[in-house]
Amino acid sequence: MKLRQEQKGSIFLLLIFLIIASVSCVLFFSLREDRVGDAFKQEHVVKTLLVLEKENEVLSTDILFFYPVSNQGAVIYIPGNTGSIFSSIGRVDRIDEIFSEKGIEVYCSEIEKLLGTSIDFYVVLSLKNLQTITDRLGGLRVFVPLPVDYAGEDEIRRLLPSGAVVLDGDKLPVYLEYKLEDENNADVMERRQNVVLAFLAAMNRNSAVIFEKKNFNIYEKLFVSNVDEDGLLTLLKSISKVDSEQLVPQTVTGTRRLVDGQELLFPFYDGQLIKDVVMQTVNSLVSESRTLSNRVYVLEIKNGTTTQGLAHNTGALLKSAGYDVLRTLNASSNNVEKTEIIDHIGNSEVVKALANFIRCKNITVEEVQNGDDYTNAVENVDFTIILGSDFDGRYVH
Repeated sequence: MKLRQEQKGSIFLLLIFLIIASVSCVLFFSLREDRVGDAFKQEHVVKTLLVLEKENEVLSTDILFFYPVSNQGAVIYIPGNTGSIFSSIGRVDRIDEIFSEKGIEVYCSEIEKLLGTSIDFYVVLSLKNLQTITDRLGGLRVFVPLPVDYAGEDEIRRLLPSGAVVLDGDKLPVYLEYKLEDENNADVMERRQNVVLAFLAAMNRNSAVIFEKKNFNIYEKLFVSNVDEDGLLTLLKSISKVDSEQLVPQTVTGTRRLVDGQELLFPFYDGQLIKDVVMQTVNSLVSESRTLSNRVYVLEIKNGTTTQGLAHNTGALLKSAGYDVLRTLNASSNNVEKTEIIDHIGNSEVVKALANFIRCKNITVEEVQNGDDYTNAVENVDFTIILGSDFDGRYVH
């Protein structure tokens, strides 16, 4: 029986539709943008926001700066009580409230404003899911300096031995949340940051298993991210290669003030300091010799002015930039006009970075024997800074 004209037309249109749909599918899968893969192929620092949360409340927020060329990285911790006037919620509050109220996308945007840089990717992991993954990875390796025998408000006793410890999933909440009498918030912050780094290291140790395509779909569902499953696999596999032994954790520093009954941390210099720290961090990772990130450099800061507390405050400033300040003291004169940096180890690249950070042009290099960075430092100090009247607390003018 011959097909009617209308039927022929319908079949023809159906064939055209099927051809268009097939071509569209082929183009979609062949031209689909691989944002993560492209990011790691380029020679620039990849920035990833890592958030650990419990019941929609932030436990830890870290920004991992990773340079794929060298597998070197840096971590900046964002204290939950970092305060400001946040446009997303229309009030002065702590930054982690944004995550609870507005979600990860808005939270990531506010952190970008705080740091003055874009963030490529974000990964959110709940404590419950971290416990699950930890058991599958065979535990997280951390160091506990003192034995823990702690009972919180619930009066449940929590125990941890001292030394190198492998934490299973059940022990993670204990390690993350205990606080001894002589500890401060910085100690708790450091532990939470240690867990993030231990987690990356554990993934790297188990990379042959966890990052197998057939296995990863089990893990992928436990993360929240702004990339698809393939992108998340590439992202985690790449950043887990970071040399954690060389990481120098840094944090936002500032002034603590009570606002509506809660203590908030307002970043120094209206947030410009942390932006400068981020810029220096990125520059140090991409420097050819990478001497800026090879180790922590030790400073001695002397106050050559009549301004009380100038050396101490400058020490806090430079600690936030990743330096170790051995001591702060008064110079032999309180009438120094020009700020000076004395280089005891003869490292021109590192002293230049330090000088640029405070905009100091007056550098003196001591004679160094044998060019050994470690043995020639004067009294275990790599650089001495003598503050003069041209230093305003942040920059030399």
